[in-house]
Amino acid sequence: MLPPELIAEFAAIVGAAHVHSQPAQLLAYSYDGTFQQRVPDLAVTPGSTEEVAAVVRLCARERLPMIPRGAGSGLAGGTIPVSGGVVISLTRLDRILETDRANRVAVAEAGVVTARLQAEVEAVGLFYPPDPASLNQSTLGGNAACNSGGPRCFKYGVTKDYVLGLTVVLADGRILRCGGKVLKNATSYQLTQLFVGSEGTLGVITELILRLRPLPRVRSTALALFERLDDASATVTAIVAAGILPATLELMDGTTIGVVEDYLGLGLPRAAEALLILEQDGNDEEVTAREVERMAALCREHGAVEVRIARTPAERNDLWQARRAVSPALGRLRPNKLGEDVTVPPAAVPALIQRVRAISEEVGLPIPVFGHAGDGNLHPNILFDRRRPGELGRVERAATAIFRAALALGGTLSGEHGIGTLKRDFMVEDVGPVGLDVMRAIKRALDPQGLLNPLKKLPPTDEPARSGFLSALPSLEGIIPDTGHPAFAEAGA
Repeated sequence: MLPPELIAEFAAIVGAAHVHSQPAQLLAYSYDGTFQQRVPDLAVTPGSTEEVAAVVRLCARERLPMIPRGAGSGLAGGTIPVSGGVVISLTRLDRILETDRANRVAVAEAGVVTARLQAEVEAVGLFYPPDPASLNQSTLGGNAACNSGGPRCFKYGVTKDYVLGLTVVLADGRILRCGGKVLKNATSYQLTQLFVGSEGTLGVITELILRLRPLPRVRSTALALFERLDDASATVTAIVAAGILPATLELMDGTTIGVVEDYLGLGLPRAAEALLILEQDGNDEEVTAREVERMAALCREHGAVEVRIARTPAERNDLWQARRAVSPALGRLRPNKLGEDVTVPPAAVPALIQRVRAISEEVGLPIPVFGHAGDGNLHPNILFDRRRPGELGRVERAATAIFRAALALGGTLSGEHGIGTLKRDFMVEDVGPVGLDVMRAIKRALDPQGLLNPLKKLPPTDEPARSGFLSALPSLEGIIPDTGHPAFAEAGA
């Protein structure tokens, strides 16, 4: 608990109504979309960049850890206040400041919910492609901090490809404005991109300048079911080789199909080893439909036992129903889950899924796999019950094996969720000791006191992770109902 006189100083900056110090209030800032929890010493919700800067200066003066937070829907422990300190919630910074149609950019504050920006720009014929599954909860600042993605990444890229400029509060309270509305900028170090993906460890993002595209006028969608996973993977390769660049190319493995079928009863064949959702968008209805027909034909040529093509918007929604149901369906199977996020070269997707199957058998836990087949970003979800003795140890073994399998296949630890606390101890195995040295040098230069989101992203040593890396994480077990909590119903991937 902070001294009352210090709490009063925070209140003088943001207003007493926006300082949260009571136990019930602090609990609301103690968890994210994982099973971790830790109560902060204080939470504040500033209403402007200037207020954020003043809060940061006060924290720096008192040497208080500060944890930037958006909607708390993250899946890597990135906003857990593991060292206590002050949570800086950016949810009041929720204004869309400008939609510039002439330059095709939007200027928005960090607390704007992703889906709201998408709806506003689409109303004027523009398009913001990044679409994390948590888009109805997640904020633009959090998306930038984690370099979020989504199903449309294969064609359109991830968040970093759309961030042209940022306003960032540095660790000493100075305000940095980098980038702008220009599409090309070779003037300085690429400071904007330095902060994208930094997970709040280098500065607090308060405002973004985002690139927009023209809104595609039509979308066409198909769903294909395969008895063999290898056939589905071969189909993905064939689609790319044919020169088709789908807007979406999603995969669900057989375990995931079974879980969703138990949940919704959509009539999906339980014998199927894989399901693909294929979607194309564009401005010419005939051309777009023809590309989906070509993809459907390739599915059939490579062993699809059933292909469904949507002919109406309602049918399109029906085809997407299975993919959207994955997270709530998994929550019915086990009370807890560790939703992973590894990326491998696209051709290595079958090998990774086969390895995950073997890991699932080795540890005795269900691990459904789904994700973005086109760009190799898969989400193995380890399902477990933390109340069972020894269960967390099996989760640790499974996660460790999945991380190392992805790395052995030429992949990386995260494609869109970030590192946070859950993967930081594996960073040396991914980026190497020299890479970590460079990252730590950047961290020291921008945050010499180490107060910005401490103990996130960077491991304390260069030693590979050992057993117990999950059980050592902070938790207030049993207070929040983890994956069953409605706030996380859509926060799958």
